[in-house]
Amino acid sequence: MEMRQVNHWESIFCEHLAEKLRNSTHLDASHDLAHIKRVVNAAMQICQNEGAFWQVVLPAAWFHDYVIIPKKDPRRAEASRLSAQAALVYLESVHYPGEYFSDIAHAIEAHSFSANIECRSLEAKIVQDADRLDALGAIGLTRLFNTSGQMGSLLYEALDPLATQRELNDQLFALDHIFKKLFPIVRTLKTESGQREGYQRVQFIKVFVDQLMHEIGMRKNSGSL
Repeated sequence: MEMRQVNHWESIFCEHLAEKLRNSTHLDASHDLAHIKRVVNAAMQICQNEGAFWQVVLPAAWFHDYVIIPKKDPRRAEASRLSAQAALVYLESVHYPGEYFSDIAHAIEAHSFSANIECRSLEAKIVQDADRLDALGAIGLTRLFNTSGQMGSLLYEALDPLATQRELNDQLFALDHIFKKLFPIVRTLKTESGQREGYQRVQFIKVFVDQLMHEIGMRKNSGSL
């Protein structure tokens, strides 16, 4: 990996996105510059482990959320496609090598859950894995409870927090989101490196849930769920 080139482009991308996000009207703590940097770091680590083209992974990771659309907006499923289009316009303006544009656009479009686009390249799988890993582990829990607070959700359903005798409802209860969305994420990870990291992060979440059950007087072990 040509670190001088990587550092050169990272400096340009980071400065541009920092300025763009300062002026954003849709910014939230789950999709801020820190989130982007975490996704980039994870993507580049997986890229190195898997032997992929950093020339595709790097810009795709930096610009995967280039166009931010709120979760409840009906255009949400279009966000990754719009991000890909806008990213290519920007990359052309800074004279990024055009031979990578098609693969970069695909990696950006395919990273999204809501877009439901099949990954056709290793680089797309890497960017998707990196973004999904940020929903797991300690940072995933931090993002979850930040978002649930914004939505006005309760922390958990007091009588049946693990939903053993009711349907999961992550619109009302933050804890339900762990079982409905977070635990299943690990089964969608597509690279060996991503799967290893995802498994470790899921174990951390299970420890958290077990501790939470202990503190609220419930003894059922989340690892069996």
